[in-house]
Amino acid sequence: MRALGLFNYWAVIFLMMVGFYTLIARSNLVKKLIGLSIFQTSVFILYISLGKVHGGTAPILVEGGEEVVYSNPLPHVLILTAIVVGVATTAVGLALVVRIKEAFGTVDEDEIEDASL
Repeated sequence: MRALGLFNYWAVIFLMMVGFYTLIARSNLVKKLIGLSIFQTSVFILYISLGKVHGGTAPILVEGGEEVVYSNPLPHVLILTAIVVGVATTAVGLALVVRIKEAFGTVDEDEIEDASL
């Protein structure tokens, strides 16, 4: 039963390895961007799951609440910012892939390397 309690960490590791493998093994630039996005999503899930406290409540102060356990809101706020930065980075990456496709006629990394020599 204890291993099922750590399911989110196993999901993070699985997504991280899938993203990393896609980033390393594929030569298609669009697939590399998708792998990078999957890897980035796994990091988001990791940080969000670290911010959750078992039995914790939203960090809203109440009268006589000295005994209340609060969840940390900081990881969630940081991840919101990271999502915006990640979307912008992916958009710039896709724009570069479009420009590379126009210049070289392909998005395959090996063919671009051969064409530039």
